Amino acid sequence: MRYMGNFTFLHLAIFGVLLSICSVKGNYCEVNLCDNGGTCVMAVGDDPFICICSDGFAGDTCNLTETGPCSPNPCRNDGSCEAISPTRRGDVFGEYLCRCQPGFDGAHCQINVNDCANQPCKNKGVCRDLDGDYTCQCPSPYVGKQCHLRCTALLGMEGGGILASQLSASSIHYGVMGLQSWGPGLARLNNQGIVNAWTSAADDRNPWIEVNMGKKMRMSGIITQGASRMGTAEYIKAFKIATSFDGSSYSILRVEGMRHDKCDVQWAWLKCRSRKSRLPAMFTTSRVFVANIDNESTKTNLFEPPVVAQYIRVIPVVCRKACTLRMELVGCELNGCSEPMGMKSRLVSDGQLTASSAHRTWGIDSFTWHPQFARLDKQGKTNAWAAATHNRSEWIQVDLEKTKRITGIITQGAKDFGVMQFVSMFKVAYSDDGQIWTVVKEQNGFKEQIFLGNVDNNSHKKNLFEPAFYARYVRVVPWEWHERITLRMELLGCDD
Repeated sequence: MRYMGNFTFLHLAIFGVLLSICSVKGNYCEVNLCDNGGTCVMAVGDDPFICICSDGFAGDTCNLTETGPCSPNPCRNDGSCEAISPTRRGDVFGEYLCRCQPGFDGAHCQINVNDCANQPCKNKGVCRDLDGDYTCQCPSPYVGKQCHLRCTALLGMEGGGILASQLSASSIHYGVMGLQSWGPGLARLNNQGIVNAWTSAADDRNPWIEVNMGKKMRMSGIITQGASRMGTAEYIKAFKIATSFDGSSYSILRVEGMRHDKCDVQWAWLKCRSRKSRLPAMFTTSRVFVANIDNESTKTNLFEPPVVAQYIRVIPVVCRKACTLRMELVGCELNGCSEPMGMKSRLVSDGQLTASSAHRTWGIDSFTWHPQFARLDKQGKTNAWAAATHNRSEWIQVDLEKTKRITGIITQGAKDFGVMQFVSMFKVAYSDDGQIWTVVKEQNGFKEQIFLGNVDNNSHKKNLFEPAFYARYVRVVPWEWHERITLRMELLGCDD
């Protein structure tokens, strides 16, 4: 009888526990059944609930400590952990080895190697160390990854490679009762004859002359020269330069970081501001180039740094007698432009990456697949961008902060709790202002191009843009995908 009493008491206790569980109306997660900070998630598969464990814990209810030296990953900066057989060497005990990403070193990949230590920049280029990479700021006329290329070709004003139809001006002077036309087609260095240069009209208060290169070129400088008209020397003493990609929107070349209390030699013709000026100590202003001092000698001015444009416009600021000009442009073709733009190295910061949406695994904030995770070869539990929905209105966007030449893209998928996810087809759009977008088209120029993406979660897929395009903003629009829209990537191009 005593035994039966104990048995009855035990059953009553079990019944009480079941009753307490049922009292939450079937919501197992209302009373968190997960230990050690685990997150309870209901109705996943056939299980009434599962626990998403914090780093370092495992088990159905996160009640177990994860085992193994690589859990959690002790390697920093996306280094991969490799477990090795326990060995002893003196007082050193090794259980794992960190395989570091390029540019990092140390037992835990904690050291960012100074990639500028070996002075990779040539010709007095200034090196800037990045995470696992470096960039060189090149003095004109040098270009390239290491400032090792000279960009000093004569682009065709003197030789005739630039046609008269490519030249335009704000106005033209007509001399000798209108019989002489000093048009822009004559503005060629060392041009000879009685009428041998461009001259603006006498009443033109905002004169300019422009060259349409026909395609985007890299220009590192300009050579200017005056001329003689009716025995009188005429030339431009100072000028500005404006550039454009489309012939509509122009940018004036500027000087950055000039002090207001310091007179640059290029500003000798201007009255310097006093030290009592209310302007800030450092400011950005239009650059004024010092030009000629007579009608026959030439003057070379280099652009620091070289500029990339299709249209280049010379804007006279100070002229002697009249704004009269002969000139040659110095530069080179665009080539060798396929360098990583900074997704993997983090030259592109988190704030430059945005997306239409971001997926949250099980709805948990700490498992959000943010756009700033969309970096090629990124590691971790959430190591890519994933969209919140499965449709073609989703996108991820990079703001390069200034117009650059984009020549290609490398894409990669990822895994979410063991499930392979990747983008198998996508489109690419670009913009100068983030408002008006152009979709990359096939080489025939009619249909929007659909690029082939990945076939698994880890391998790289490179696509080149033929032709390349120029933009500040680049947007990837997934078109087809496996399981979920998930992407890691790197843009290819150069800082033209």
